[in-house]
Amino acid sequence: MKICVAGQGAFGQKHLDALKRIPDAEVTSLVGGNQDATAEVAKKYGIPHYSGDLSEGIKRADAVILTTPTKMHFRQGEQVMRAGKHVLVEIPVTDSVEDAEALVRIAKETGVIAMGGHVRRFNPSHQWIHKRIQKGELAIQQMDVQTYFWHHAAHTIDLFQYQAGQTISDCYAVQGPIHPQLGIAMDMGIVAKVPSGAILTLSLSFNNDGPLGSFFRYICDNGTYKAFYDDLSDGKDNRIDVSKVDVSMDGIELEDREFIAAIREKREPNASLAEVLPCMRVLGRLEGIIDPQRKAHA
Repeated sequence: MKICVAGQGAFGQKHLDALKRIPDAEVTSLVGGNQDATAEVAKKYGIPHYSGDLSEGIKRADAVILTTPTKMHFRQGEQVMRAGKHVLVEIPVTDSVEDAEALVRIAKETGVIAMGGHVRRFNPSHQWIHKRIQKGELAIQQMDVQTYFWHHAAHTIDLFQYQAGQTISDCYAVQGPIHPQLGIAMDMGIVAKVPSGAILTLSLSFNNDGPLGSFFRYICDNGTYKAFYDDLSDGKDNRIDVSKVDVSMDGIELEDREFIAAIREKREPNASLAEVLPCMRVLGRLEGIIDPQRKAHA
């Protein structure tokens, strides 16, 4: 499987590290903005071709992984799919609901595999919870999440719907104090609910002064579980071994393995663009709630 990775930055390199561990995955091209940095990363990973032109990478690959800035995702995603190549788009897949819906339509028109980079579905800690839910051993009453990177709101909204097995029916958001120089809020709170009654409470902040990361508390009908990256414990702080949940402890690797497997098996992947579209629609609803609050502060 010949892969082009677009984006030479930190997240592009996370995918390059993951792809090295996947049999028969060959990175044939690296596409980046800063050509000096792109050349350096290509040399580091032994990638035979690098360019600033995505079309050059596309023609050398069967599939493309986009780790470029979100504002570029729609145009690049369409370019890849119109070329008949499969695409994995990192999160957030677009910066508007309309563009996300358009990418889903293009994927259907072209018949390619199109996937979103919702890695939380693949992290072993969250997989362990999901497998127990599927077996009927757990049902979520509440997910309580603290995260300190705003784009992780997309991760959490999608994960909540994925774990609950339902689409959010009710949601609300509030913003915190407005930053005096930036003119935007650096803190936000989100609450959401699915038809079963399960709720999500989500805290986001750029004011937090460490530790960084996302903390997940699953409050279930049959126990409480706490996840931080791939550490999982119960409500009494007893550690749970998740090392055998999947073939790797690296969620990015498991995400990339699913992408490649779906291409080979000609099936819809877990976290396809169509599957993560409900997340984008909820984020659109929340944006509609926050915008009047922003205007009121202006």
